Amino acid sequence: MVSMVEVTVESIRVSLINQSRLVVLREKHGPRYLSIWIGSFEADAITVGLQEAMVSRPLTHDLIGNLARDMGARIECVRIVSLKEDTYFAELVLDQAGQERCIDARPSDAIAVAVRQKVPVFVSESVMEAAGQIPAPEYDGPAARTSARSAPADSADKLDVFRNFVDSLDLSDLGKTSSS
Repeated sequence: MVSMVEVTVESIRVSLINQSRLVVLREKHGPRYLSIWIGSFEADAITVGLQEAMVSRPLTHDLIGNLARDMGARIECVRIVSLKEDTYFAELVLDQAGQERCIDARPSDAIAVAVRQKVPVFVSESVMEAAGQIPAPEYDGPAARTSARSAPADSADKLDVFRNFVDSLDLSDLGKTSSS
């Protein structure tokens, strides 16, 4: 059996540059985060589920839960099982008459189903090892992340050239107009 780590949906982020969406998953009993780029429709579906918003008609991800239930199955959980060539693979895990059935799914759709159906989300340990991130020591919010693999020790030194430049600026006449 593959080792799995339970996660919660920490947030949905929007890139200010290109409006792409990112779902941020947080390890439930640990420090790691996993960020996955997703489509805007899936981001909206996850957000609706997180906010527990009531909708007048079933959304696509509600429909999946309704289909499973009406066909005698129960959605047990969602698993993000692998990462191949920068593509994540997930599955919906259903219980049908005591038999486990795994349905291939995109992680974004699987997470949307999970939040709508209120079932847990798991990530394989190998995926967390490969792509998980831990918060930077000086900041523990989801916006500041560093790779679980350590950065080169001299990376802070590379910023010194910029610090020195900013420190050397003479800003005493900033905002003053010159008269000729």
